[in-house]
Amino acid sequence: MAEANTILKVTSASCRFDVSAPTLSRLFSHEPRRILRAVENVSFSVQRGTTFSIVGESGCGKSTLARMVVGLQRPTQGMLDFKDIRRADGSVGPPRVQMIFQDPYASLNPRWRVGDIIAEPIRELKLRKDEGETATRVGDLLEIVGLSRADASRFPHEFSGGQRQRISIARALATEADFLVCDEPTSALDVSVQAQILNLMVRLQKEFGLTYLFISHNLSVVRHMSDHLAIMYLGRFVESGPAEEVFGRPRHPYTRLLLDTIPDVEQPNRQRRPMSGEVPSPIAPPPGCAFHPRCAQAVERCRTEAPALRREGELEIACHLA
Repeated sequence: MAEANTILKVTSASCRFDVSAPTLSRLFSHEPRRILRAVENVSFSVQRGTTFSIVGESGCGKSTLARMVVGLQRPTQGMLDFKDIRRADGSVGPPRVQMIFQDPYASLNPRWRVGDIIAEPIRELKLRKDEGETATRVGDLLEIVGLSRADASRFPHEFSGGQRQRISIARALATEADFLVCDEPTSALDVSVQAQILNLMVRLQKEFGLTYLFISHNLSVVRHMSDHLAIMYLGRFVESGPAEEVFGRPRHPYTRLLLDTIPDVEQPNRQRRPMSGEVPSPIAPPPGCAFHPRCAQAVERCRTEAPALRREGELEIACHLA
């Protein structure tokens, strides 16, 4: 990847939470401290104007990593470095980062009209001179995401789930953001509406040169819009690389299991290995490779030695047998 085009570089980032019982209780019961390792030693870089997707099951640390990127959660160790860029308004500095949340029903204030929801960041950041210009900008943003200017006077409960997510996207664009962190933005929507929102995001990326960090548990959702893909399991990346390479030649057993869950219209009756077992607890992860209790190919080495992320061609894989 070209270093000059890098907008975000994450180096050995970890996020741990102390979930121990109170000190006195631990003293009396002689219990050790309990540390939840939500994200552990993750490194990656995102290129400007591209989509970097992170995929994994619930509880693997995706949302924690997203919150770290937007500054809602501080890393326990490691570094997240946003590079200076030339923004859309001509100024130079770190990219403006915004987040599109998972639930369009909870992320919008039900007491505010849509116009005020979208106008709030414009007013707070003083991006327009007066209320007239702000109202014009709100109307423009509503039309950009496929809604009507008249919708500014309505309340969120008057819209469908897909329309609410469009409002969330308009609110994120109101800050003239360069980098959008999308935390499962389509998981609460119907399949047909998911396609509409994803197509909208692809169109906006081309029009405004946006950069996406896209979080999802569904490989089929990110397949047609990702440039780079990372598979996350129990707080760590187990495979990453160009999206076409990951989909075309998956090397890690966990990636292959996730791909087997995607319905295939051309081969509906193909042999598929069912996903078995549950994600282990991040408080007490299994020794060795964290995936070995669910892996049909695991050998003794997998149970005792944790695999390091190593490069194999264009991919990076954490597997002894890959």
